[in-house]
Amino acid sequence: MTVTVTEQVPAASEAGEPVIAGLGWPQRRTGGPSGRLGWPGLAVEAAVPAQTPRGDVADLVSRETDDDAALTPVTSDVSRETAPVPVLAAATGVRTAGDLAAEAPAVVSDDPGTPLARSAEHTLLVREGRRMRGPLPRPSRTRVMVVANQKGGVGKTTSAVNLAAALAQGGLRVLVIDLDPQGNASTALAIDHHRGTPSTYDALVEGRPLAEVVQPSPQIDGLFVVPATIDLAGAEIELVSMVAREGRLRRAIHAHPQVFGTGEDRLDYVLIDCPPSLGLLTLNALVAGDEMLIPIQAEYYALEGLGQLLETVEMVKAHLNPDLRVSTIVLTMYDARTRLSAGVADEVREHFAGQVLRTAIPRSVRISEAPSYGQTVMTYDPGSPGALSYLEAAREMASAVAPDGSIEGATA
Repeated sequence: MTVTVTEQVPAASEAGEPVIAGLGWPQRRTGGPSGRLGWPGLAVEAAVPAQTPRGDVADLVSRETDDDAALTPVTSDVSRETAPVPVLAAATGVRTAGDLAAEAPAVVSDDPGTPLARSAEHTLLVREGRRMRGPLPRPSRTRVMVVANQKGGVGKTTSAVNLAAALAQGGLRVLVIDLDPQGNASTALAIDHHRGTPSTYDALVEGRPLAEVVQPSPQIDGLFVVPATIDLAGAEIELVSMVAREGRLRRAIHAHPQVFGTGEDRLDYVLIDCPPSLGLLTLNALVAGDEMLIPIQAEYYALEGLGQLLETVEMVKAHLNPDLRVSTIVLTMYDARTRLSAGVADEVREHFAGQVLRTAIPRSVRISEAPSYGQTVMTYDPGSPGALSYLEAAREMASAVAPDGSIEGATA
């Protein structure tokens, strides 16, 4: 394709002002400022060979002109593995951080500023320990949520700690129980979890009160953690011989004075981070919780693992905890450029339309970097797409509670 730009460089404009060259802009003036960035309007003449198919060439319009309707995107060279992002977002109903920025006046904030300005403001306010917006609504009673998926690498711990941090930044009181012997949630929340530290193991196996092993987060007010140590790796073997072994965590949580309390110091959320398995530790969590929060990676294997998890949930409901329900599903590692992510999102929404959060968590290097600094992405880079997405996901999750305490969309 050959494009010829007719270039005319007058000595001065009609108003007597010189025309400055050197930035690669076509030099023929057609009028005053365009009304956008103040650049003078310029005209471009394109010569397209007759043999070039017309549908393969976008209309050539100077980036200073106001005729947006003349811009027609070129899609013929797009890989069949990808699709234009707006098309995928419209088809799947999944919002990423970029979509949130585009919908900012209606979704993210009432501030009339630009998305970049809001991101910078959010970053500064978080670093000063203040909130960007008003507090999140408090539930009528403590919500005990189990973050589980037996498939590893789908973002369980990442979602648990970042949603907990986002809820705490929204003015709620949140307790994170690290039930994974790896202790990754404890690491991300800057909580010491070396051998000998009072931990989940002491509450499960030794029967120690949960209130005695809770540690406050050093970074976020209102966030508390029960750490996990390597001792927890042997807990499943030790629990086998105990009576009512599957209910020990439930009893420990219900005995905590700030769970299901009525005072201002009541815990609003208890998030239990489970290991990537369906053993006794995860079983204890399913018996202890009232709701399930399931992170699903936007790939096929995650769908296969979801079916196995739901079978286990049905068994627990039938025999051990009839109140357990799947209330929240969050799509993680979502790549809006690929048809695979869109296909997985469609499959999940088809079967769990009411439980899937509209906000998807995008792939983000910042989310992966944050734990190496002992932080969540909410404090490591508050203005990043990952942080903004978790912030909106937490707001969705908190706003789904009806005045009577029921959860909108939850399956019994």
